[in-house]
Amino acid sequence: MKRLLTLIILVIALALPAALAVDVGTGIGVDITPEEFEPLIWMCDHRIVTDDNVEWGRVSNPGQWLIERKNNYAFEGEQISWLVLVMDKNGIEKIEDVFGTLGDTQGAGNDIEVNCDESSLRPERLPESCNARILEEQLRYFDADTMRFYDCTLTVETVESMYGEYWVTIEVTDLDGLSGTMDENEYWFFNPTIALAIDGELVFEDVRPGTDSYSETLLVGNDADDGSGVMLDMFIAGTDFYDSASSGAKCPTTNQLALTNFRYFATSGAYSTQNDLQIDDPGATGDFDPFTIRNRDAEGYVNIQYGDHFDKSAYDEAEILQGLRTDGVYYNGNVLAPGAEMAITFKLSLPEPCNGNFDTGSLYFFGEAV
Repeated sequence: MKRLLTLIILVIALALPAALAVDVGTGIGVDITPEEFEPLIWMCDHRIVTDDNVEWGRVSNPGQWLIERKNNYAFEGEQISWLVLVMDKNGIEKIEDVFGTLGDTQGAGNDIEVNCDESSLRPERLPESCNARILEEQLRYFDADTMRFYDCTLTVETVESMYGEYWVTIEVTDLDGLSGTMDENEYWFFNPTIALAIDGELVFEDVRPGTDSYSETLLVGNDADDGSGVMLDMFIAGTDFYDSASSGAKCPTTNQLALTNFRYFATSGAYSTQNDLQIDDPGATGDFDPFTIRNRDAEGYVNIQYGDHFDKSAYDEAEILQGLRTDGVYYNGNVLAPGAEMAITFKLSLPEPCNGNFDTGSLYFFGEAV
């Protein structure tokens, strides 16, 4: 009996330490690294090309939407503007810079040409035109903590710093050196060379006074840079002619052969001066030539306006061809693409009497990029 009691007490003593503990616990380390989010950028509903402040076109005035420009070329002083949305899930304060680039390749890494301005735009809902997405997730609401709008305007500089073909886009970088580029890359020809090519000579020899004489047909073409896409609106004007020698010239009453004795016939594609619209605005202030009323004769030859330069008052006055305007702006047949030509034949109705060698004076051709 004594031995049994001793054994029971011993067992109880061995169990006591576990029962006397108050509590127990342990910990585990946590390592959280947020994603280094590459900033995203989307072009939204504002993308516009505007005219310069020096020489503007048939429709657009300084700083207005350049609606005449149909091809991908631009000249000094003209501007391209975009509204873009930028997002960085690490926080909008992580954005370092938003800028426009020019270069030989699409995407990031081209030369920085212009910085963008942060916009004050803070809409509740994002414009649908932004099509802001992260993979399949459509973003619908503006978040001021992670998003900003920027206005970006690229102005074409002089030919010394901007000439030739470039890829153009908008890029964003953050403080970690990560970058994003908007999907819409554009391809432009800046400051293309524009020129006219004239094939043929205008010579009238041994013309009998009181008769009509016809020249060989000249080709007048658009000789702008290959690949530029420059479209030229074509014009013609001229001066009176004089005898450079002291020869006692007279035609018919003085030593001057008037420009009014010349006419021309032009063809381009489906159009010719045979159906010229003869549009003229006589007497209006600023007209290219308010005294010469545009008209065609029975043969389809059109008279020539006086002028030795081009300015916008030549519109609806001195176009070479005034064909039907299906676009409501430019005369069909009168706009030449690079490499295109129009054929022009001149008629001289020499007065009687007429004497002299009228070798001083000019006929001018002008081409305006549209």
